[in-house]
Amino acid sequence: MATLGQHEKKHKVTVVGSGNWGSAIAKICAENTKEHPEIFEEEVRMWVYEEELTVPQTSKHYDPRSSFSTQKNKLTVLINHLHENVKYLPDVRLPTNLVATPDLESSVEGASILIFNLPHQFIGGLCDQMKGHIEPYARGISCIKGVDVSSKDVSLFSESIGEKLGIYVGALSGANIANEVAQEKFSETTIAYDPPNIDSRAPTPKTSTPRISTPEGSQLDLTQLTEHKDSKGLTSKVRLTAQPQDLPPLDQNTFKLLFHRPYFHVRVVSDVAGVSLGGALKNIVALAAGFVAGMGWGDNAKAAVMRVGLLEMVKFGKMFFQNSSRTATFTEESAGVADMITSCSGGRNYRCAKMSVERQMSIQEVEREELNGQMLQGTSTAKDVYEFLEARGKVGEFPLLTATYRILQGEMQVKDLPDALT
Repeated sequence: MATLGQHEKKHKVTVVGSGNWGSAIAKICAENTKEHPEIFEEEVRMWVYEEELTVPQTSKHYDPRSSFSTQKNKLTVLINHLHENVKYLPDVRLPTNLVATPDLESSVEGASILIFNLPHQFIGGLCDQMKGHIEPYARGISCIKGVDVSSKDVSLFSESIGEKLGIYVGALSGANIANEVAQEKFSETTIAYDPPNIDSRAPTPKTSTPRISTPEGSQLDLTQLTEHKDSKGLTSKVRLTAQPQDLPPLDQNTFKLLFHRPYFHVRVVSDVAGVSLGGALKNIVALAAGFVAGMGWGDNAKAAVMRVGLLEMVKFGKMFFQNSSRTATFTEESAGVADMITSCSGGRNYRCAKMSVERQMSIQEVEREELNGQMLQGTSTAKDVYEFLEARGKVGEFPLLTATYRILQGEMQVKDLPDALT
């Protein structure tokens, strides 16, 4: 039987996704589960979309005498044998307690903590596959940057995942370039996790379960509160299952232990909407910063764009997520101002927007030449956000977001941007 400070079970962690950011996050989690054996099971599973490849000649693992270098092998086999993701995170050693698996159902089985780190377009299909295979009391963190915007609504990826799987999911975002994090160069991130009431472990008399007083003076058992509020202050469709008492509490401190490293500092907040919005809207601001840089207007102009962009990010959060979005998330956290600064200094959106002006090309042409068929997140987000604002008659209240979209559409020239911001 568990005693105070001890628990019969430990949290089992699975990372869903194994690209460069997925592998970097899995590395961090595996380092920390090994350091905190009183809370976590040491093994961390990482679901890998299976591919076949040979070790490239540029890899330190290349050996012309080895079948790994001369014949195609499954990516999971290479990761587990070499302890390196030679395709998506080369030259970074992964912990030996990180195990790659190609089977999604078995990778999530028994996990009490699920970390989602994959392209957002695959969320729906993978969640459908996971249904019935995850623990009903599991909790999650989405490392998928941005939000899902349409003319009808703005929804958070964390909440989309949660609704599909029937669990609560927080978010992680910040000024985090995957390769720099993996190489253990110092950076910060923000985790947004607002623990559901049902997970409360508040101290109580021995004869009762955690309770709070209602206005009528009755007692309410927190562990029975299966309902919780979403980021818009509405009652979520999800009915949660309480975490077993024989597991350690799964709160903000636990998630900080799972992600914080000497080289990767974590701040934990409750504002899931603000953290998610910061990861989306900063890409539009980065496009605008790239446009003025391409004009050769210098750092003052870029700083002006960033200032206005930050204000509009705050305003967007307050206007459409007024029940949860906090100004401080944008102005004080890595997921807000720091991520915007990084994106406006050298991110893909910034660089391609700058090139489009310098080369006098459309940004779509730059995408084709520079990104090997990939598309910028900022261009699609700018369109979605504009259509969302237009449907609500709010276009005029967000001059920078609106002007950036109109420049992308060829309806406005970059030289006219300062006038749009007056």
